[in-house]
Amino acid sequence: MSNASGALYILSAPSGAGKTTLVKALLAQDKNVCVSVSHTTRAMRSGEEDGVDYNFVTQQTFTQLVDQQLMLEHATVFEKSYGTSRQWVEASLAQGKDVILEIDWQGRDQVLAIFPQAIAVTILPPSSLALQERLQGRATDSDAVIATRMAEAHSEISHYTGSHFLVINDEFDKALDDLQCIFACRRLKTPQQALKNHQLLSELLSTGD
Repeated sequence: MSNASGALYILSAPSGAGKTTLVKALLAQDKNVCVSVSHTTRAMRSGEEDGVDYNFVTQQTFTQLVDQQLMLEHATVFEKSYGTSRQWVEASLAQGKDVILEIDWQGRDQVLAIFPQAIAVTILPPSSLALQERLQGRATDSDAVIATRMAEAHSEISHYTGSHFLVINDEFDKALDDLQCIFACRRLKTPQQALKNHQLLSELLSTGD
């Protein structure tokens, strides 16, 4: 990809860490960031919108996309398939957009194998107790489901070393600031700044009369 392209960010977190809320807040403040909408073979739920929550496709279509290597990453969960469109991501990056993928550590590693320049971020809760309280506070899951999610969270957290950055979501505003800093730092790198400020640099480097 050229220096004009956006950057690909992979955000991973255990359920209950607050990743979705942080991403929504980041999108509200940064118009140059967008989130990839995953493809899935599961049925659309009440209140969901095709192309907004997910791109809902048949298993046959999903399999074709995988066979044609048009998926950056994909996985099967409870016999339903989920994946990220490589074509959409590359097109968005080419337009200069920064793209966020909200996927687990396995998807992260798949993407990094194809896009080693991608920036991986893991978002963690401040403690196991806080994570459990957040899951219980949703009041939507049984104790058995929460226990399963806690076990899954432990597995997700154990792979944090595969990310380039760690954000601890203890105080929300601080966590959001930390996340914004990661995006800002990349944009301040010399290649990006040289492209953005090419007229200024040309003027500063001109020999004059």
